[in-house]
Amino acid sequence: MRHKKLVWHIFPANLLITAGSLLVLLWYGSSALDAFYQNWLATDLKDRAHFIEEQVTRLVRQDKVEELKALCRQLGRKTSTRITVIQPSGRVIADSDENPDIMGDHSKRPEILSAFSGKTGTMLRFSATLRVTMLYVAIPLADKALEDHKGKPTVLRMAMPASSIEQTLQGLRTKIAFSGLIVVLLAMLAAIVVSRRISKPLEMMTEGAKGFAGENFSTALTIPDNCSLEVGTLAAAMNSMARKLQERFSTIVQQRNELQTILSSMADAVLVIDNAKQIKTINTAACQLFEMTETKAINKSTQEILRDINIERLVNQTLADNKTVREEITLNRDGDKIFLQYSGVQLHDNNGSSFGAVITFHDLTHIRRLENIRREFVANVSHELMTPLTSIKGYTETILDSRECDPDETKQFLQIILRQSDRLQAIVSDLLNLSRIEQEIEHDEIHPVPTKVKPVLEQAIQVCSLKAAEKDLTIKFDCPAELTALLDAQLMEQAVVNLLVNAIKYSDRGKSIEVAAGPDSVENDTEMVVISVRDYGIGIGREHLPRLFERFYRSDKARSRKLGGTGLGLAIVKHIAQAHNGRVEVASEIGQGSTFTITIPAA
Repeated sequence: MRHKKLVWHIFPANLLITAGSLLVLLWYGSSALDAFYQNWLATDLKDRAHFIEEQVTRLVRQDKVEELKALCRQLGRKTSTRITVIQPSGRVIADSDENPDIMGDHSKRPEILSAFSGKTGTMLRFSATLRVTMLYVAIPLADKALEDHKGKPTVLRMAMPASSIEQTLQGLRTKIAFSGLIVVLLAMLAAIVVSRRISKPLEMMTEGAKGFAGENFSTALTIPDNCSLEVGTLAAAMNSMARKLQERFSTIVQQRNELQTILSSMADAVLVIDNAKQIKTINTAACQLFEMTETKAINKSTQEILRDINIERLVNQTLADNKTVREEITLNRDGDKIFLQYSGVQLHDNNGSSFGAVITFHDLTHIRRLENIRREFVANVSHELMTPLTSIKGYTETILDSRECDPDETKQFLQIILRQSDRLQAIVSDLLNLSRIEQEIEHDEIHPVPTKVKPVLEQAIQVCSLKAAEKDLTIKFDCPAELTALLDAQLMEQAVVNLLVNAIKYSDRGKSIEVAAGPDSVENDTEMVVISVRDYGIGIGREHLPRLFERFYRSDKARSRKLGGTGLGLAIVKHIAQAHNGRVEVASEIGQGSTFTITIPAA
C-alpha cells in the first residue's frame, strides 16, 4: 500500500471543511440576502405608494380618470415602477404601463385581496398582462368615500419587475462568490502553511529515524524551535532512545567481537547450530579440523558438512536431550585416525525453549600420539636398559656361582660386564643430554649467536677422526671460511659428531664420508645455511625415514645393537636443530648411503 505524505492528509481535509463551510455560509447568506432585499424593496414600494396616496385619492374622489392615468404614467416612468389603481369591484381605472380598458378583473389577485381586507398586500408572482415576474405591493386608500357598500376600499398597487431584483441580487451574489473564492484561496494557503508546519518536523524526524535504522546513532534529531510541544517531546524521546540504542549496540558489538576473538583463538573446534541442524557459527579451529571455509559451512546442515554418522547421531541426541552429551569419537582422514572428544549442550531462550545447540570438538589426536610415544618410549628404554642389565646380572651371577675361578674366564666376564656398563652409561648419558636440551628449549635458555661454521665442523671432525681411522675411512670436508650462522657452537658440534658417528658405524671399511656446509635459499625472508654429512654405507629403507628421528627407533635393530648404538643420537640431532630454529632431514637409498642435512638461519 502506497502511503501519502502527512500534508496531503491534512490539506484536503482542511480545504474540504473550509470550502463546505463557506458554501453553506454563502447559501444561507444568499437566501437571507434575497429575503432581506425583497423585504426592503417591498417596504420601498409601500413607501412610494404612501407617498402618492394623497394625490391618487384626490383624483379618484374627483373622478378625474384621465388626470389619474397621466399621473400614474408620469410617476411610473420617473420611478421605474408600475402603478395601478383598482376599484373595489376589481376594475382597473389607471395603470402606468397598460391600457386599463383592456385589463381584466383584478379582484382575485392575492395582493388585492389583502388590500381589500384593509392590510398591505405583498406578492411575488408572474404577471399575465406583462408576461414577467413582478413584485407587487398593494395598499388600501384611506378614504371612506372611495369604499363600496361592502366597505371594500379602492386599492393603489405598486409593482416592480423581478428581473431588476434578480440583477441586483446576482451582482451581490457575484461579489459574495468572488469574496468566498478569495477566502478559499487564503484558506488553502493557510492550510498548506499549517500542514507544512506540522509535517516538516515529522519529516525531519523521519530522516533522523532512517539514520537510526542505518545504525547511525551519533547524529541527534533536530527540529524547528517553533514546533508543537508534542513533536518536541517525541523528538526528545527518540534522541534518548537513540542514545540508549547506541550504548546497547556498542555493548553488543563489543561482546560479539569478544566472542569472535575467543572463538577464533580457541584450540577446540566450536559449532553453533539451530534446531534444523543448520550451522550458524563456526570458529577457525573447526574450519581447519573439517577442512572447510566459514562461507561454505554457514547455513549448511551438519550432515552435509561433517559427513560422519557418529557425529550426526550425537547431534540428534544433543538436540533431543537437555543434558550435556559427551563422547569420544574417531575419524579417518587420509588413512590417519583423528581422535575427538565430542561435547554438545542445548541453547535456551528467555522462555526456556531450545533454539539450537553449541557443539565442541576437542582434538585428542596429539594426546593419543603422545601416549603412544610415551608407551613406546617406556617400552624401548626399558628394553634398552634391560639388555645390558641382564648381561651384567648374568655374568655377575656366573662369576659368583663358579666354584673354581679361572682368571682368564673371569677377566673375560668382567670385560663383558664393563662393556655393558659403558653401554648403560651411554644410554643414561644420552637420555640426560636429551632431557637437558628439551628443558633448555622449553625455558628459552639456548641463544644462538653469529658464529663461523668452519671451526665448529673442524672440531667435530677432529673428535671423530680416530674412529674413522680405525675403519680406514676418509672424511672429506668443504666449507667456506667466511660462512657464518646463528648457532650454539657446543650444541652444533655435538649434533655433527652424532651424525659423523652414525656415518662411521654404517660405512664399510675404506669408504669416504663427506662433510659440507654452504649457503642455501631464502626462507621467510631469512637466509639459511646447510650443513650436510654424507656416507656411502648400507643406506636406510624408505619406510623407516619418517620415524628415524624418534627416540630408540632403529631401522636395523640387530645391527644397531651390535654396533653399540643407544638409539638416541638422531633424536638429539633433531632437538638441537629445532633449538636453532632449523630442521634436520635425511635422504637415503639401500646400498647407496645416506645424507643427513641440518638447515639453520644464517647470521
